[in-house]
Amino acid sequence: MRSAIALSAFVAIVAASPIANPAPQLIDIEGINAANSPVPQGPSVGIAVQTPTYNPTIAAASASANAIATPVATATATAVRHVVRNVDAPCEQQLPGSGNVPIPDTPQGFLKDKNYTAIANKAMTPGAYTKSFSNLQASINENGYLGLYTLTSYDTIQCQELCDSVDSCTAFNIYIERDPTVKPAPTCANPPSTISYKCTLYANQVNSASATNTGQYRQKFQVVITGSNGYNKNAAPLSYGNFTGPTELAGAINAPDSSYIGFKFFPGGYDPSLCVAACQATTTYDRGTASNGTYAPCNFFNSYVISIDSAPQGTYCAMYTKAWGKTYSTNYGQYRGSQYYSVSQSFGYTLNVQDSGRV
Repeated sequence: MRSAIALSAFVAIVAASPIANPAPQLIDIEGINAANSPVPQGPSVGIAVQTPTYNPTIAAASASANAIATPVATATATAVRHVVRNVDAPCEQQLPGSGNVPIPDTPQGFLKDKNYTAIANKAMTPGAYTKSFSNLQASINENGYLGLYTLTSYDTIQCQELCDSVDSCTAFNIYIERDPTVKPAPTCANPPSTISYKCTLYANQVNSASATNTGQYRQKFQVVITGSNGYNKNAAPLSYGNFTGPTELAGAINAPDSSYIGFKFFPGGYDPSLCVAACQATTTYDRGTASNGTYAPCNFFNSYVISIDSAPQGTYCAMYTKAWGKTYSTNYGQYRGSQYYSVSQSFGYTLNVQDSGRV
C-alpha cells in the first residue's frame, strides 16, 4: 500500500492514494509549485561555450529510484548540469566574435543596426523545424536549457545540427549579442564591443513569451541582444522499448473511469524517458507491496510539458492502469487565479504486454 511521504530537498510531495483515483484528473498545481527546483534557464554570463551535459540515462535512473522511494508523488529527477563560471582575470581578453561592430559602438547603435535585422529576417528555417519567433531583442530564458555554442556566422543550419546531435534537444534559439572585448573590471569598465553569434539549445519548445533575457550590465558595459530567432523541432519524441508510442494527443488525458493511478512531475526539459522509468518503477513498487493479491499496474502514461503563462516548467507524467486515445485528451490546461497552466507536447505510451495487476 502507498503511504504518506516525507519532504526532501529535491522531492516535492503530494499525498499518494492506495487506490486508483476517479475522473476527472486535474493538473496538480500544488505538486508543480512544490517541485520548483532551480534549474539553469540560459547561458552563464560571459561564457562562449557550454556543452550539453544532461544525461537521459542518469536522469531516468534517478526517476526510477525516486518512484520507489516516493511512490506516485511529484519529484525532481533531473541529472546534474555543470554550470561553467566565468573565472577570467579582470580585463583579460575575451573570445572575439565574428560579427561587424556597428558605428557608433554603443548599445543603441547595436540595437538600431538594420544589418542585424536583415540577417535574422533572411535566415533559413531548417527542414523538420518550425520558426516560433523572429528578430526579437531578447533571448530565451526558460527551463530546459541544455547548452550554448558561439558560431562564426548566423547559421541556423549549424545550430539545428547541434540540436539534432543531442537526443533531448527539441528547440534552439539563435541570436546576435553585443559582448565586451575584455572582461569588464573597474580599470576597464566599458571596453569596446565584439559581436557574437550565439546558439542555445533547449529540451522544451521555445516561444516569444520566454524570450525575456534582454542582456545585462557588466560593470559599465551593456550586453544587449538582437536578431533573436527561435525554432522548434517538428519530430515526435523518442520511442522506448516495452512501450508502443509515442501517440500524439491533443491535450492531457481525462479518463472517464478510475484507471488513473497518479503522477510524477520533473522540473526542467521535456524528457518522456523519465515517465518510462517512473511508470515501470511504480508497477514494481505496487506489485511488491500488494496486500490482497492485486495491485494497480502502470500500463499507460501520458507525458507532456506544463507551462505557466507560456513558460515551460517541466515534464508531467500521468499514469494509468489502461491505455487511452486522443478522444480522451481533452484537458488543455487550467487557471489558478490569474495564472494559466497549459498543456503542450502531449504524447501517450502504452505498455506492449499489459500487466494484469494480479500477483
